[in-house]
Amino acid sequence: MDLAHLGTPTGPVRRVHGGFANRMYRLDTDQGSFAVKELNLVDRRSTYRAEDVLMFERAAFAAGIPMPEPVSASSHTLVHRWVEGQKVPEAPVPAPFAFEIGEILARLHALDVEWPHASIEDPTPRDWPELAERAAATGQPWAEELASHVQTFLAIARFVDTCERPGPVVLTHRDVQPWNLLARDGRPVLLDWELSGMLDLSGELGSTALSLAKGPGFDSIEPTIFRRVLDGYVAEGGTLPPAGPSWFVYMIGGWLGHTRWNILRCLAGAEASTGPDLALSHESARAGIRGLPDMFGRLPELEALLG
Repeated sequence: MDLAHLGTPTGPVRRVHGGFANRMYRLDTDQGSFAVKELNLVDRRSTYRAEDVLMFERAAFAAGIPMPEPVSASSHTLVHRWVEGQKVPEAPVPAPFAFEIGEILARLHALDVEWPHASIEDPTPRDWPELAERAAATGQPWAEELASHVQTFLAIARFVDTCERPGPVVLTHRDVQPWNLLARDGRPVLLDWELSGMLDLSGELGSTALSLAKGPGFDSIEPTIFRRVLDGYVAEGGTLPPAGPSWFVYMIGGWLGHTRWNILRCLAGAEASTGPDLALSHESARAGIRGLPDMFGRLPELEALLG
């Protein structure tokens, strides 16, 4: 990585562990501290639009969205000013925090930024029987669990492909989750913008509100926190789309793709030079194999959150 434009280093580049898809480093120089993200280009699930994402980030930063200042972007490296804050745990957030996230989304969706790329989704892969066979043949620790859920994963794939999205489609962050947030003086800071792009509004709102209203599973969802995200969105001028399963299909589809991606990394059996460590891929694969069938089975309960 060529980081000469960031100034003279005052110490070594330090790895910051924990990224689910890419690798993060901290660099301190005579010009300040920077978060340097090395993008995983080997097995990305979608094309990364570096310049367009940087344009969107700069517009959001200029509009006062609480986020790290974007510095530079290339096809393989993202640089932002380092921001201190507390990690947001995977647990229901405080009500004012949830309300402010809703406000932030409404402000994001109101930005006048041209996005030159159409949103085109490929058919959801249906190779779950083959993946289960390979997992068993290679002795993966979660192979039995995967085999027991193959039919459920095929049903989830059909749901993702056939669920009607009512619109509107908005330019947005697309990944507002606890692990992409910091809390600074009790208020949110929005990180990790590389998935930015066009998305059905119901999918963005449902994914965000649910992730901030629950714990690691689906037994501790706080309906009041879910609604506070939506209240903040409306208070800032946003209009809610019609209720329905489309509010949760984006979260389910994204988690399905992430689980499959990590399964493939585990099946390769070697520590990759980019992306998450192999141990984290195993953890993510197991979480998806256990959690996705539970979430899919609870769709009626989730829809009830919409009132």
